[in-house]
Amino acid sequence: MTFPVLEGKVAIVTGAAMGMGEATAKLFAEAKAKVVVADMNEEKGKKVVSEIEDSGGTAYFVKVDISKAEPVKDMVKATVEKYGRLDVAVNNAALTPDDKPVAEFDEDYWDKLMAIDLKGTALCMKYELQQLIEQGEGGSIVNISSVSGYRPQPDNVAYVAAKHGVVGMTKVAALENGDKNIRVNSVAPGAIDTPMLRGALEQFGYTAEEYAPQLSLLNRFGKAEEIAEASLWLASDQSSYITGTTIHADAGYTSR
Repeated sequence: MTFPVLEGKVAIVTGAAMGMGEATAKLFAEAKAKVVVADMNEEKGKKVVSEIEDSGGTAYFVKVDISKAEPVKDMVKATVEKYGRLDVAVNNAALTPDDKPVAEFDEDYWDKLMAIDLKGTALCMKYELQQLIEQGEGGSIVNISSVSGYRPQPDNVAYVAAKHGVVGMTKVAALENGDKNIRVNSVAPGAIDTPMLRGALEQFGYTAEEYAPQLSLLNRFGKAEEIAEASLWLASDQSSYITGTTIHADAGYTSR
């Protein structure tokens, strides 16, 4: 990919304090975007901003709880106040998958996960789209779904439902906004080596060596930077004829 592909653009990345969000924020800054690092974790989020700035990039931290409308609205407002506009958003924030079968699912965790992974993504799109529509110059939104949005996993009913929902919402938003030159796509990561995945492995009692071959034709976990590359392509003008679709960054997991 020819750099800098995001020069002159302003990007929001949610869940950017660690994992795939952190990798995405750093790559977007390398691609010369002005990046809003949005996350609940202020300490880690500000550390990401400092690391971006130390590398010559431009970034700004916004603390946000995406499960509530006002903080999301304020996130977009703060972005425009800081940088004058919005061009790109990567809606990445999510919770660790649940761990109960349908017959025993935890209702409290269901509500918490849905509030972030599903409603939170919808709220982010709502206010990002409002800003992009008001500007009238198009834009690109990338929602982070999962292989679980296409191929269900046992004991993950809330997460599977939410990630299927993210795929559906992406298609609806693409249908509604194509005539405004606003593109909406998603990335469905497979097993990516992040703190969330490591936590899930510990929770379910697996080692990386045991689990990777079950989820990858390449017999390894993906890297957060590999997902960031997919998001960067969708965010950039190099994917200008792509909308309403999903990149399956899963080492072939959903192909079998």
